[in-house]
Amino acid sequence: MNARQKAERTGLLFLALLLIGGAVLMYRGNDAVALGAAEKEGILTAEQVKMAFHSVSGRLIKVNVTEGDVVKKGDVVMKLDAKDTDLAIKKTKAQIAQIDAQIASTSGSQAVNYLKADNDETQSFRQIDQQRAAVSEAGAIAQSQLDDATMTLNVAQAAVEQQQQLLDKLLAGAQDTGATDGIALPTIAQERASAANMSNDVSALESQRQALVVQLEELETQKERLTLRAPEDGKVLKVLSKEGEMVQAGTPVVLLESNRSYYDVYLSEEQAAGLHEGDEVTGVTVAGKKEVRGTVQLLTQAPGFADLKQSREKGQADLSAFQVRIYIEPMEGVVPGMTIGVKGW
Repeated sequence: MNARQKAERTGLLFLALLLIGGAVLMYRGNDAVALGAAEKEGILTAEQVKMAFHSVSGRLIKVNVTEGDVVKKGDVVMKLDAKDTDLAIKKTKAQIAQIDAQIASTSGSQAVNYLKADNDETQSFRQIDQQRAAVSEAGAIAQSQLDDATMTLNVAQAAVEQQQQLLDKLLAGAQDTGATDGIALPTIAQERASAANMSNDVSALESQRQALVVQLEELETQKERLTLRAPEDGKVLKVLSKEGEMVQAGTPVVLLESNRSYYDVYLSEEQAAGLHEGDEVTGVTVAGKKEVRGTVQLLTQAPGFADLKQSREKGQADLSAFQVRIYIEPMEGVVPGMTIGVKGW
């Protein structure tokens, strides 16, 4: 066998091996498309929180964090100037104290007026009884002298009328039933009505006080919002404002990296069919081969860029992809930026 024949045979052997290997790969599904369908990978990403002052603006007077600091939920991050709010709170508290004094004064006057009406009623009843006795006495004198002299009778009758007029004045229009305790004196009723009307004044003052209390609560809430606290545990990525700057409400001032991390993978329709939100998934980090447990919290149709378009390999053509977002449990050695793979979809 010459060298040429030997070379041809070697070439044919390599060609046969190449064809056989390609056929095996196609049969077993170990090509790039098949491997990509069997194993999915995603980049671990930490959720970021943009911290801002809620509904309050002002001058930034204190920054307690720097980039890279780790904070706990409730830690004070920044403070705005609260001088104006403090003055408004003091003013409102003084107004509430003034209203309280007015309520106490009006309530006290009402009690005094009721007591005065009771005393006036007792005194009036006593005077009425005395006047009745005087009328009766004047009438008796007139009857005893009726037979003696007409002039004496006329004088006595005038005295009776005079005493009756005094009695009517005391009654002030009330009907004399003969029972003193049953007489309703208009002047006394008017005094009691005036005292009762003070209850309306007290109610109006109490309404004003309640409005001031609500205003005070709003001011105290506003003062609390002048202090920015960490909403959750995390790490400060970026401080966007400096001390002395004016900060507007709702403008982000701190970028916080939370401890909530997730990674996204994209599955075909068939792979996503048996998956549900809430299912537990175990992935493996590419670096270190650590198992990472997670929970599916989002399963939705992926954006168009993830769809498989115009591919006829293995019979696939224009297949829609589904986005699966998996949140992991925090564990040591697994940090944002690492790649996590999941097999066996």
